[in-house]
Amino acid sequence: MKTNFDFLMPSVNFFGPGVIEKIGDRTKMLNITKPLIVTDTFLEGVPDGPVAQTLASLDQAGVQYSIFNGVEPNPKVRNIQAGKTQYLADGCDGLITVGGGSAHDCGKGIGILLTNGDDITKLAGIETLENALPPLLAVNTTAGTGSELTRHCVITNEETHLKFVVVSWRNIPLVSFNDPMLMLDVPAKLTAATGMDAFVQAIEPYVSTNRNAITDGQCLQAIKLIEESLREAVANGHNIEARTKMCEAEMLAGMAFNNADLGYVHAMAHQLGGQYDAPHGVCCALLLPIVEEFNIVACPDRFAELARAMGENTDGLSTRDAAELAIKGMRQMAADVGIPTSIKAIGAKPADFEMMAENALKDGNAFSNPRKATKAEIVALFQKAYDAE
Repeated sequence: MKTNFDFLMPSVNFFGPGVIEKIGDRTKMLNITKPLIVTDTFLEGVPDGPVAQTLASLDQAGVQYSIFNGVEPNPKVRNIQAGKTQYLADGCDGLITVGGGSAHDCGKGIGILLTNGDDITKLAGIETLENALPPLLAVNTTAGTGSELTRHCVITNEETHLKFVVVSWRNIPLVSFNDPMLMLDVPAKLTAATGMDAFVQAIEPYVSTNRNAITDGQCLQAIKLIEESLREAVANGHNIEARTKMCEAEMLAGMAFNNADLGYVHAMAHQLGGQYDAPHGVCCALLLPIVEEFNIVACPDRFAELARAMGENTDGLSTRDAAELAIKGMRQMAADVGIPTSIKAIGAKPADFEMMAENALKDGNAFSNPRKATKAEIVALFQKAYDAE
């Protein structure tokens, strides 16, 4: 555990029902005269949805804008290149991302290209950015990725099918908006996938080698909130209390992993997402119990605490036996919200495991995993996730 650390998050974070109304005035306060709205065609087309409400606030504040609706799931290099082209052509001077992790990562990627050079693939790694991005505001529409709060920008190279991460404090949005009313109509499958992403992002930092006392508290509270509310949010998307608690949980988890880092679940999930263009949250959920079972021996006491946070009864059990209940809790949560059990479900092929294992160990999230693995051990973990029933 670190006792000397920095702690990173956006300067201003708006939370709660109706806060989206503040984005117009906040944009003006940042002296942005024409932001590029970075979103996708689905969100743009939702009547009175997140994009419509964002634009209404900007209109009321008298702020012009340009809409880039070219965000794809697992945003690609081609998306951020197209966004940069439109930003320059339309004379924009700031960015507003509206969506989940894909929109936020795409917006960060556009910003990186605008100020740090045209080849983002050369910037993969930690603190590689020399120049500030254009001012960035992030409107979140899923309770999952935490990207509206973090320094991580995850982009897929469509030519190599590899996901890579640009990790820099310069990527952190200046302002985030988490309005649970924007999330009421998120489909059940997307609610489950993004909610499981938040669950993973509360678990991995808790056992990370870079954890600290602040992130520990955030992780435990996030897990408790997710245990209380994710199942309900999946079952009934218009349960405002459940949606609000999931918003709180994803913010806590986002702040935690932004400052304590992640581990092999994310490092391996990035390979699955890049290779098969699979939903990130589902990739994480499929790998979570497999990887954490591997990690238990490194810190069984931490896993015992996780089990208690998940509501498991550990009375009378040894630390090691209590730790196993955390794995049980992970599997139960995934099953309850409809996550499949095997990476076969996303099209994984054993022939790719060697290559994916090699790249997983190079991923920026691998270095803080509590147990160090060889390439052969990562291959075995992919195989175990493939064989799971």
